[in-house]
Amino acid sequence: MVGSSQREATRGVWYGATAYGIWGLFPLFWPLLEPAGAVDILANRMAWSLVAVAVMLAVQRKWQWIRPLLAEPKRLALCAASAVLISVNWGVYIWAVNSGHVVEASLGYFINPLVIIAFGVLLLGERLRTVQWTAVGIGALAVVVLTLGYGRLPWIALTLAFSFASYGFLKKKAGLGGAESLAVESAVLFPFAVAYLVYLAATGQGSLGHGWGHSGLLMASGVLTAVPLVAFGAAAVRVPLTTLGMLQYLAPVFQFLIGVAVFHESMPPARWAGFALVWVALGVLSWDVVRGMLRTARQEVELTA
Repeated sequence: MVGSSQREATRGVWYGATAYGIWGLFPLFWPLLEPAGAVDILANRMAWSLVAVAVMLAVQRKWQWIRPLLAEPKRLALCAASAVLISVNWGVYIWAVNSGHVVEASLGYFINPLVIIAFGVLLLGERLRTVQWTAVGIGALAVVVLTLGYGRLPWIALTLAFSFASYGFLKKKAGLGGAESLAVESAVLFPFAVAYLVYLAATGQGSLGHGWGHSGLLMASGVLTAVPLVAFGAAAVRVPLTTLGMLQYLAPVFQFLIGVAVFHESMPPARWAGFALVWVALGVLSWDVVRGMLRTARQEVELTA
């Protein structure tokens, strides 16, 4: 029994690493879709995501959640708001990658945990421990340093961090699984995406249909959106949330390395200093999580002794 549980946990870690690994490698994919513009790519991603997730749900025969959802207008409104937020997140991210801002995009996902903590305090009235306040303070200092380094607010990073944190907050309120929520969000966005693609085609500005290879890559954006969500869902039921929290850093680490090593984006000393402060903040948070896990484990041992 213990061996079986351990195997499931190991599988869960691999599922989680797969999900965050794919998300981390996205900066290598979006440039392949050029010369399509960011909004063109976004519209294709929205449309083909619905196709991909519908096929997945059909294979799994998971349709029973639709009727109860339709009977709850509040949850539908939350899903619609989530769709708007994720479209902003996707659009800014695609534009950032294809405009040479991969490193700043990675920063958005590095600071995302700090934004989530801030949301907990501001929206849910949560109380932070001293260690958590320290991490948030270091993160705020990092934004100041990076603002001085960039000569502007790191708006790409902040938009990605706040839109994704807000998306996660609303998604948690809606209470749908990964594939189900993607299906609803894609369905909300689908008419707008298709209308825009029709407009692009009618005005001769669209890229879909211009070559099998390019069109295939645009369609693949839907699959690449759905697959990591399914892997993430498989991980979430097998490993603790604390483990997933640690794995989430894989994505921005990969993105940062791609921005620096593959696209050779500039990293002057001020930016290194800002990123270093963010990493220190995340290290403090991770240390606090690990310390809490060890304390819980000791208490469980004492209770069973």
